[in-house]
This record gives sequence, C-alpha cells and structure tokens, in this order.
Amino acid sequence: MTFNNNVVIAFDFGHRRIGCAVGQNITSTASPLGTIKNSEKGPDWQKIKMWLDEWKPAKIIVGLPNHADGSKSDMSIDVDKFISELLIFNIPIETIDERYTSIEAREILKNDRQMGVKKRIRKEMIDATAATLIAKRWLNKKS
Repeated sequence: MTFNNNVVIAFDFGHRRIGCAVGQNITSTASPLGTIKNSEKGPDWQKIKMWLDEWKPAKIIVGLPNHADGSKSDMSIDVDKFISELLIFNIPIETIDERYTSIEAREILKNDRQMGVKKRIRKEMIDATAATLIAKRWLNKKS
C-alpha cells in the first residue's frame, strides 16, 4: 500500500462505538469521519479497512483513556488489544492521552447547536468529534 505522508487516522475507542477522524499534517487540521460499530465480537474491521484503504494514512493515532492522574484506566486493556489488532494493517501506530476529549467534544457540539450549526447531538457525533480532538492533539504535539 502506498501511504500518504500527510495523513493520519485517529481512533477514539469505545465499547459500543469507535470514533474515527482523519488528520492532515500540512495544515494541522482534522475532520471527523464517523464511527465504527464495536461489540463483544469486536470492531467492524471491514469499515476500518475501507477507511484505511481510502485515506492511506502514514500513521494511526489511538487515544489512551488514562485517569486524571495519568494512570491506566480499566478500558486501557481493551484499547491495548485494539492496538495490537490494528498491527495487521502494517501502519505505524502512536498513542496520545485522550483525557477529557469526550467532554470537550460534547461542549463543542453543544456550542455548535446553540449557534444553529448543528441540530440534535447524537452519541456518534460526540465519538467522531472526540477522535478529531485526538488527531488535533497529536498534530499539535508534533509541530
């Protein structure tokens, strides 16, 4: 696979949904792609593969759900498993602290709604926006 060195894909792992966003190295911007269903059977790997094939990212960024003090959360085990399964795609993977991204995403969407930009806020929108924040954090840390 040919990689686009200017593109990263970010994931916000959740037990029901995984938020996904695409980030751009040149402009240090990111946009939500949507969500991937997740269940006890695992994520929708076909959708993940479809987005990876479409965007050809040079790197995958996965948010780490640490506690406020920086220690690992209970969900960290599941995130580590997700990361190990992503290795099949042979794309370098980096992690970044995702603390408070869901809260921040909810606030962003709430403000958009108050300004009339968004209508009803769905959980999927929060997850995809959280993934966008993860991508932006990584891009900002890099520059």
